[in-house]
Amino acid sequence: MTNDDLIAKLKTIAGPRHVLTGDRQTERYRKGFRSGEGDAIAVVVPGSLVEMWEILKACVAADKILIMQAANTGLTEGSTPKGTYDRDVVILSTLRLDRIHLLRDGQQIVSLPGGTLFGLEKQLAPYGRQPHSVIGSSCIGASIMGGVCNNSGGSLVQRGPAYTELSLYAQITHEGQLELVNHLGINLGNSPDEILTRIDRGAFSDTDLSEDAGRASDAGYPERVSDVDADSPARFNADPRTLHEASGCAGKLAVFAVRLDTFPIATGEKVYYVGTTDPAQLTELRRRALTELPELPISGEYLHRECFDIARKYGKDTLLMINWLGTDFLPRIFAMKGAMDARFAKVPFLPANLVDRVMQIASNILPEALPKRMMDFRARFEHHLILKVSAHSIAGTESILNDTVGPDGWFACDPKETKKAMLHRFAAAGAAIRYHAVHPGTTEDILALDIALKRNDRNWVETLPPEIEDQLVAKMYYGHFFCHVFHQDYVVKKGCDPKALKKQMLALLDTRGAEYPAEHNVGHLYAAKPALANHYKTLDPTNSFNPGIGKTSRERYYGAPCGCGADHTAAAK
Repeated sequence: MTNDDLIAKLKTIAGPRHVLTGDRQTERYRKGFRSGEGDAIAVVVPGSLVEMWEILKACVAADKILIMQAANTGLTEGSTPKGTYDRDVVILSTLRLDRIHLLRDGQQIVSLPGGTLFGLEKQLAPYGRQPHSVIGSSCIGASIMGGVCNNSGGSLVQRGPAYTELSLYAQITHEGQLELVNHLGINLGNSPDEILTRIDRGAFSDTDLSEDAGRASDAGYPERVSDVDADSPARFNADPRTLHEASGCAGKLAVFAVRLDTFPIATGEKVYYVGTTDPAQLTELRRRALTELPELPISGEYLHRECFDIARKYGKDTLLMINWLGTDFLPRIFAMKGAMDARFAKVPFLPANLVDRVMQIASNILPEALPKRMMDFRARFEHHLILKVSAHSIAGTESILNDTVGPDGWFACDPKETKKAMLHRFAAAGAAIRYHAVHPGTTEDILALDIALKRNDRNWVETLPPEIEDQLVAKMYYGHFFCHVFHQDYVVKKGCDPKALKKQMLALLDTRGAEYPAEHNVGHLYAAKPALANHYKTLDPTNSFNPGIGKTSRERYYGAPCGCGADHTAAAK
C-alpha cells in the first residue's frame, strides 16, 4: 500500500477534515510542548473509538509507525516524533475523544484517551470529589490517560503516581497482529466494534462492573511516602511496582480507555506559608509531618528564592490570567498562543518568540501579583514552602511549625493569599521557558530535570561545582517536597553545550542515589532503565508504537530478528 493509498483510506475512516498532511498542517502535532520535533506523513484525529480502531488496523497493515498523542503537553518529547525511523510515521491524535464516564456516583471514572484533568475536575466537583491530580503540576491541558501512561505524579501527597490495572487497549503481537484487550473490568460484549461502541457511549451500568478486576489507583502510597527512613525514593517513573500494561506504557500500547479511582475533596483545610534560611528546618518539618500528624498533609509545594523571583516576573501574566479569568479560559488561550507561535515563526522578518516577548512586555506593566506577606518572606528567607493540611491536622501542624521554623517562620494564609501562593507555584513551571524565550541572545536552552531523592535524604539542597555553575544563567528549584520530588530547571548560558551539561548533571544525581525522571517520564531525553525498557519490549514486541522512546532502538523488533520466519517487510514493499 502506498502512502497516498493509506492517506485516502484514513480520510474515508475519519473524514477528510480530520486527516492532516503537509508540514504546516501537522506542525503543532509534530512539535513538542517544550522541545522535540520530527516528521510524519499524516496526523489523524478520530472522532470515535471505532474510528480509532480502524485507523490502527489500516496503519498496522501498511507497516507504519504509530505515535499516540493526547494533549501534547509532555516535557520530555515523548509524544512527538524525534529523529529518523526505518518506517514512515503516523500520529494519531486523540483530542476529539475527550469523553469521561462517571461510575458509582463519581467514585470511579472511565476516561477516553482525550479526557483532561481539567475537564474531569469540573465534572467531579458536584459530587465533592476530585481526580488523582489537580491544577498545579505542569499544564492545564494535561490528559488523564497521559498521566497513567507515564506514571506521572502530582502535587498531592497522599496519591502517588497515576496508576491503574484496569484498561482497554490495542496491542500488536509478536506476529504483527493487532489485538484488542479488555482489562477494564467492565462487561462490554465480545467483538471489538461492540466493546468500543459501548465504552465510547457509556452504554453500561454499575451492574456490568467487576469488583475484583484489579486496582484503580496506587492504594499503598500513603504508607510508602510516610516511611521517611527508607533508603529509596517514594515514586519515580521507572519503578517496577507501578509498571502494568497501560500504566507506564509511554505510548507502547494504543489505549482506548482507563478506569480510575477518584478522591473526596477535603473540607476545612488550611494553608500555611513557611519560610526559612536553614534547609535542615524544612527537613525536620517534613519528617515530623509525615509521621506524627493524624492525616498526611494534602500538599507541600517548595520554591527556592531564585525560583520565586523568576516566577514572579516571568509567570506573572499566567498567575493574573487565572486569578482574573478563572481556569475555563486557559486551554483556549494556550491553544491560541500555540497557533500564533506557529504562524509568526514562518514570517522571516519577525523576531523569534514574538508572542512571548509581547506577553512579557505586557506583564512588566501589570500590577504586583503577590501579596505583601509573601513578598516579606521572599526578602527574609531563601526556602519557601506552601503547606496545605486537613482540618484534623491543623493543631498538630502548627505545633510542628513552631518547633521547627519558629513562630516567625510561618503564617496561616487567608483565601486571597492561598490562591495567589498556589498560582505562583503553578506559574513557576512555565517561567523558565518564558525566560529563555525573551532572552535568546544570552541563553542557549533550558535544561529541565525532574528528580526523586531518597526518602531518608537530609541533604536535599543541591550544590553545584564551579565548572557547572559557570555554565548557567539561572537555576529554578521547585517541587513536591513531602514526596521528595523536585523540578530543577537550569537556564544555560549562550554558547554552552546543554547535552554535555546534562551528562554532568546526571552523573552528580547518580552519586546522590536519585532516580530520574520522577514524573515526566523518559521521553526522548532520558535512557530507559532496564525494567522500563523491558516493559516497553513486552508490550510492543514489533516496536511499532513510539519507537526510540527512552533511547531504545527505533528498528523493527528492536533490531533483532523476530524468529518466526515470516517476512515482516512485505507490507512496506
